[in-house]
Amino acid sequence: MLDTPSNTMNDVRVQSFTIAYEYPIVFTRDAFSSGNRSLIDVLTRREGGKLHRCGIFIDEGVLSAMPDLPERIADYASFHAKHLRIVGEPVAVPGGERCKNDPDTVSHLLGKFSELAIDRHSFVIAIGGGAVLDAVGYAAAIFHRGVRHIRFPTTVLAQDDSGVGVKNAVNALGLKNLVGTFAPPWAIINDSAFIDALPPREKRAGMAEAVKVALIRDGNFFRWIESNTAALAQFSPPHLDRLIKDCAELHMRQIRFGGDPFETGSARPLDFGHWSAHKLECLTRNDVNHGEAVAIGIALDTRYSVVTGLLAEGEDRRVLDVLKRLGFTLWHDALRQRNAKGELALLQGLADFQEHLGGELTVTLLSDIGRGIEVHEMHAELVGSSIDWLRQQAQAR
Repeated sequence: MLDTPSNTMNDVRVQSFTIAYEYPIVFTRDAFSSGNRSLIDVLTRREGGKLHRCGIFIDEGVLSAMPDLPERIADYASFHAKHLRIVGEPVAVPGGERCKNDPDTVSHLLGKFSELAIDRHSFVIAIGGGAVLDAVGYAAAIFHRGVRHIRFPTTVLAQDDSGVGVKNAVNALGLKNLVGTFAPPWAIINDSAFIDALPPREKRAGMAEAVKVALIRDGNFFRWIESNTAALAQFSPPHLDRLIKDCAELHMRQIRFGGDPFETGSARPLDFGHWSAHKLECLTRNDVNHGEAVAIGIALDTRYSVVTGLLAEGEDRRVLDVLKRLGFTLWHDALRQRNAKGELALLQGLADFQEHLGGELTVTLLSDIGRGIEVHEMHAELVGSSIDWLRQQAQAR
């Protein structure tokens, strides 16, 4: 056996380069009205004189609420035929977590991309709620190693949070967002007309993400929400418009200035309240939707922040009151569900949360209204007492 000299030198060549990402977020109304150039402007922002091929993928729920949408898109394309060509017919995609849970969804989407001859100069346009944007975005990110993708978020939750970020994912092996990529879109178009068509439950759900980002990043925004809960609970369009825009801007700012847009570290501050929310969605088999679960997760982690001395006494009731006045129910019996070992099933959400990011457990809590703080452990008994407190508050109504 030959000995390898200990002083053998390896020849190491270091590769280094930087990619600058840029994408616009357009706030508009009636994007498919012939006089609205929002889509044309984002299609042509780099290649102005070109005819752009686009495949259209629409949330089934959106099609049910707006059955004339495909015809309106076709008329829009005809009016702007110099720059826009729709290839094939719009493809309906099942809405909600169904499309992310179904293992056949991505294969189906990839097959449609292939049928439509989508290439790296074509565009995939996804119109729908956050789950549909996630599934179509993931398929677009892996097709031909990534094709151009434009998002039209159609829910409050997608317009103010998930739809304006750089992530996409589908669920697998019983875990939420297990398979996905970081792939910034070509553009995002937030059309307020889609919000008008939403049922009240869906309008409300997206407000939880606004409360979340206000609590960890902007106390003034939280105080605005607190002062306008009555109008928001009635879904006043001007108030919803402001909530969506301010929340989206805070989300964008975190991605741009937070120092870790692709989450290579262990912290995920925009997921305040989410370690329990994701698990609660799974435990209830999505009977509790994402926004509703986030509202409960916010209430739970705010209470935990108080009992650990991070946040002033009484601020938990203040946050709870805002969420209640917005119309959220802040209790579900699944919070008390226990596994075969007698442990709170919800606590598995912490392990899932850590595994998803890797590294040290890092959870964002509150040190003040508008200021998040990272901690690296959560005590099971204090989580349990915080859950008990939520139950007491629910029973005291």
